Amino acid sequence: MRYFLAADAGGTKTEYVLADETRELARVQGATIKRLRVGPEVARQNLEAALKELSAKAGVSLQSVTRSCIGTSGASVPLVAEWIRSTMQSLVSGELELCGDEEIALDAAFHGGRGVLVIAGTGSNVVGRTQAGVLVSAGGWGPALADEGSGYRIGHQGLRKAFQSLNEHRPTTLIEQFQKHWGVTTLGELIEKANANPAPDFSELTPVVVACAANGDAVAAEVLREGGEELAHLVLVVIQHMRNLEAAERLPLPVVAVVGSIFHHVKPVLQAMTVALQRTYPEIVVQPEVVDAPGGALWRARQAVAATAGA
Repeated sequence: MRYFLAADAGGTKTEYVLADETRELARVQGATIKRLRVGPEVARQNLEAALKELSAKAGVSLQSVTRSCIGTSGASVPLVAEWIRSTMQSLVSGELELCGDEEIALDAAFHGGRGVLVIAGTGSNVVGRTQAGVLVSAGGWGPALADEGSGYRIGHQGLRKAFQSLNEHRPTTLIEQFQKHWGVTTLGELIEKANANPAPDFSELTPVVVACAANGDAVAAEVLREGGEELAHLVLVVIQHMRNLEAAERLPLPVVAVVGSIFHHVKPVLQAMTVALQRTYPEIVVQPEVVDAPGGALWRARQAVAATAGA
């Protein structure tokens, strides 16, 4: 019996799956193991704790694992890649494939095939894969330069729009709710907090924007709509890149899939993105269900072993 370990290592959490050749045996969620977010001691503690829980739930020793696949942003960054490889090798048997988080999510949606994936969590980017397997992307330049439709962007834009509304004497509950969230009582304190150096984590303000929008705040709703429209623009850019590469093949529009916490928890962003895409391509298909990224990593691990066995 072969066993497979798969993981999606995000900025705030990591999801793990342990499976055999046909069944998923256990799944757990642990804290982040990203070295760009936490130090090596904390990252190792988080990894060890999650793997111990996973092994216990599955009833399978990690020394029985045939192959692992881990998807993470920054997979090409030496600090990230070298730490994950060396630490995993000390804890889990078998071969390890380390790849981008967008690759495992693409495989979760399209099993190695053609399509477009929109990633929106703390950060964001859009990646497409052509029929020939070429990856093209847009966005993903980080919070200071891009991250359209992301948690960071929504929180930051919520603050900006709230203060624009003050200039325009436009009613909004955002100022009051941001003050409550950050535990400040005056407008001056809110301004000081927002302009602090280092900057606060604006992504933690996203639930405030979402709650205000749900309660009828037009300014907050505008922030969410614009986030979806910004993501739609990136999708259109990626589709155009794919069409340029596939011009001779006359293929249909690629299907669009989504992944990330924004699509899990902020449905108005998905709705606005879909509406904006359909204005350009009425026939476009946007999958409404968020793809299971760890399932894509599991698919890759199984496929690699199957290919080796069949060679």
